Amino acid sequence: MFSRMRLVYQVFVKVFKVRFIPLILVWIYLSLRVGIAALMQLDKLFFPKLATTQVTRPIIIVGNPRTGTTFLHRFLVEQGFGCGLHLYRSVYPPILLQRGLRPLLPFLEKVSPARFHQSAAHDTNLSSVETDDSTMFLRYFDGFFLYGFFLAWHEDDLLSLFDPEIRDTAARDFDWLEGVWRRSMVAQGKDRIVAKLFSTGPRTPAFLNRFPDAHILYMVRDPLDVIPSTFSLVTGVLENAFGYSKLPEEAKARYHERLYLALVDLFRRFHTDWASGRIDRSRVMVVSYERMMRDFDGLMAEMIPFFDMQPTPEQLAAIRATADEQRAYVSKHKYNLAKYGLSAERIRKDCAFVYDTWLTPASA
Repeated sequence: MFSRMRLVYQVFVKVFKVRFIPLILVWIYLSLRVGIAALMQLDKLFFPKLATTQVTRPIIIVGNPRTGTTFLHRFLVEQGFGCGLHLYRSVYPPILLQRGLRPLLPFLEKVSPARFHQSAAHDTNLSSVETDDSTMFLRYFDGFFLYGFFLAWHEDDLLSLFDPEIRDTAARDFDWLEGVWRRSMVAQGKDRIVAKLFSTGPRTPAFLNRFPDAHILYMVRDPLDVIPSTFSLVTGVLENAFGYSKLPEEAKARYHERLYLALVDLFRRFHTDWASGRIDRSRVMVVSYERMMRDFDGLMAEMIPFFDMQPTPEQLAAIRATADEQRAYVSKHKYNLAKYGLSAERIRKDCAFVYDTWLTPASA
């Protein structure tokens, strides 16, 4: 962990031109980490139900960013198909700490990194249901977010640090997730978790080995929409936090290329396991973004039996209402590939396997 901190600090100093604030943040982070570990032990005394709560039949939403994962995640949680991790539960996993801090959330919003997100691209706050990858990032200072936002800026190519075939952290990460999920279930009085994990895509076989009764939804969308939308989201956060547009052009060009290759690799690793038969397809449902937008009610009619559930009248009504909203939705986002040194031709070529396997020719 400390070696990764050192690498990130080098990025802060050499690229973002920030030297002292990261040192303060490290002190706060380490202090919080120690306090969280202690309070999680106390949770066991105050909440004995933790000892008997098991993570069974979790619903896991997987896919590249900007494939509709957030929308589906929040819908399933809001409609009671299971409970999800609100961002403050990811940041503060102990139940004791959550209860103490809940009245302070409006104040904590003012210092939360979530404020750097552009609401037009991704509306979030501490009370929002968010990706479970954030809790692993905060616990281990590692993973998908660390590379995408910070270490892809480093002078050295550090992607191998996050390659599960070179450095496998699955057991560590799954242990932590299970503990956080059990606390979330106890705190919210639910018996099933709904999670969103970008990092599960490249290690789906390992995840299914650990959670063999999991129900995985793999979200797929045209890479010509996914990749520039992801760039827009990430660089928007970086603009608000560090003035991305004013950073050196050479550093930005290097970063764009590395982020692009990482996003393509995220597609490729899941596809490789899917095509090779390493993934038990009976445990995975592929969900098309385009269908989710035009046939949400039909899609949910297939998805709910996949969860081994029966919908309630209230859930059916919410599905019908949402289906009408989805069909009427028109995206206002426009993307300039050249801004990131990309072209449609390159994306189609590099992601041909996505089109060949899951998307109709018209999508490409």
